[in-house]
Amino acid sequence: MAWRFRVLSCALLVGLACAASSVLGCSSKEWRYPADHARFQRIDQAVEELRVAYVREEASDIQSLMLPLEALDRLMREIQNDFQTFQEISLDFTIERILIEGDAIDVFVHWQGQWKRKPEELAIRERGHGLLRLIGVQSILLTSVEGDLPFGMASRLAAADLPTPRVH
Repeated sequence: MAWRFRVLSCALLVGLACAASSVLGCSSKEWRYPADHARFQRIDQAVEELRVAYVREEASDIQSLMLPLEALDRLMREIQNDFQTFQEISLDFTIERILIEGDAIDVFVHWQGQWKRKPEELAIRERGHGLLRLIGVQSILLTSVEGDLPFGMASRLAAADLPTPRVH
């Protein structure tokens, strides 16, 4: 009976020691590379600001997140067309992966959203994957987009509504 008590006491002490070390280890955790961590946070914040500006239909906020490039003019026209077409937009981004090479940043996102022309109508639901190309270290700005992103939903729907030509 005494040996059982000793085994249980030792097991209890080992368990308490493990629990204490894991709690203490987590509370004093510091980032190994704080500058990189801060940059990842700025990238995440820039992607979130883009999403929020699109949902709130704030074109000027979206433009403030973009470099003034001709390549982004078409994207901005598509976004403004969405704002004119839809009264309600909801959108969620999930960052799948971030690749950084110097100042260049590739953010791979999965998105899903709903667009309503009028509040009483059923929502159009879509989802997809795309790439946001960003640049910067302290200030993160959009330089281009690739893939299937939610911007330009009005044009997609207009193209889908077109009748397909008949082949004789």
